[in-house]
Amino acid sequence: MSKRTRTLLYNVGLYTAVVVICICIIAPFAWLVLSSISTRAQLTQVPLRWLPEEPNFEHYRRVFLGGPGATSVHRNMRGGALNSFVVASISTLISLVAGSLAAYAFTRLRFRLKGPLLATLIVTQLLPSVAIITPMYIIMRTLNLLDTVWALILANITIILPLIIWILKGYFESLPEGLEEAARIDGCSRVGTLVRIILPLSAPGLAASGMFAFIIAWNEFFTAFILSSTMNSKTLSVIISEFSSKVGIDYVAMSTAGVLTSLPPVILALVFQRYIVQGLTAGAMKG
Repeated sequence: MSKRTRTLLYNVGLYTAVVVICICIIAPFAWLVLSSISTRAQLTQVPLRWLPEEPNFEHYRRVFLGGPGATSVHRNMRGGALNSFVVASISTLISLVAGSLAAYAFTRLRFRLKGPLLATLIVTQLLPSVAIITPMYIIMRTLNLLDTVWALILANITIILPLIIWILKGYFESLPEGLEEAARIDGCSRVGTLVRIILPLSAPGLAASGMFAFIIAWNEFFTAFILSSTMNSKTLSVIISEFSSKVGIDYVAMSTAGVLTSLPPVILALVFQRYIVQGLTAGAMKG
């Protein structure tokens, strides 16, 4: 077999694998969108009809405009969207600030138990949420924070912060120490060096970390389901589950809510795509 033939076969296999992977990733979301503009009869008929005969935007109208047929769950989605945005934004901001300081300390400072502390951060990520939800619930109840957005924010920070520290630590290690030494010679403090030199150069890493943090906080369901009970703190992920009741599941309404809930992370990922790629790849090398 000639070299040209092997190259051709390699390219065909590679592009075939890429197409298959893209279909597997995109197909569920495409079906979610199609389900949201179908009727329940179309979704349950046999044989299955992949494309609706006539798009049905009734549930979108109920969410945004209310009116006939709108249930309390439809109306609650607007309040849930606000709660989700507040919880995800504040969780991301606090995690980025605290994570930047911690990652810089782990990268540049020398102190005892540095290795064990880093290992502890990994261990916390290995624990399933169900293992820590009971002590977390007791703590929130003791602090009188149950059914508040602050309970969800604190819970999200415990999940997000270790990931932020590990991503930023890898990125900070890729920056040359000579820049910091020059700033220190000019009279800059440790904090001043971090704020004026390191963080501006780490914009791609911060964007990648912030994007992952926002998506995790936005999509978090289990802790939000346990720690919230009213619209004071219910997020979109919890409200979507309320379309399932004892009398059945409203597949079309749930699909509509799923599409609306997935839009903010998708838009943010598209806007900050360049920074996310730069942040993840730059943190993979040193020097």
